[in-house]
Amino acid sequence: MPVDFSGTWNLMSSDNFEGYMLALGIDFATRKIAKMLKPQKVIEQEGDSFSIQTTSTFRSYFVQFKIGEEFEEDNKGLDHRKCKSVVTWDNDKLVCVQTGDKNNRGWTHWLEGDQLYLELRCEDQVCKQAYKRA
Repeated sequence: MPVDFSGTWNLMSSDNFEGYMLALGIDFATRKIAKMLKPQKVIEQEGDSFSIQTTSTFRSYFVQFKIGEEFEEDNKGLDHRKCKSVVTWDNDKLVCVQTGDKNNRGWTHWLEGDQLYLELRCEDQVCKQAYKRA
C-alpha cells in the first residue's frame, strides 16, 4: 500500500532555491520575491491519483496526475514552460521526471514523520525543501 501524502503542508526551510530558479531562467525580480515566500501545499491523494495545489501570496500552482501516466504540464506561474511529465513510485517516494527545454528537470517528494520533503532538480541545481503538516 503506497504512502498517503494527503494533507496541508507549510514550508519550513528551503536550501538553494535561488540556484534552482536561476537554472530555470527565472528573472531577477521574481527570484527575489519568490525567495521570501512561505508557500503552502495541499495534497489530495486517492490511490495513485494526485492533485497538488501550491499557494503563496505571490503565485499559485496546481498540478494533477496519475502515477505512471505521462501528462503535459504547463508551468504557468513558475517558469512558463510546458513539458512532458511522468510521476512514478520509487519505494515510498514520488519521483517526477520532466522532459522539455531544460535537462535533468524534475522533483521528488517523500515523508519522514510529520514532515514532507521536496527535492527540486533542474540542470545541475538541486533545491531541498522541508514542509511541516499544518
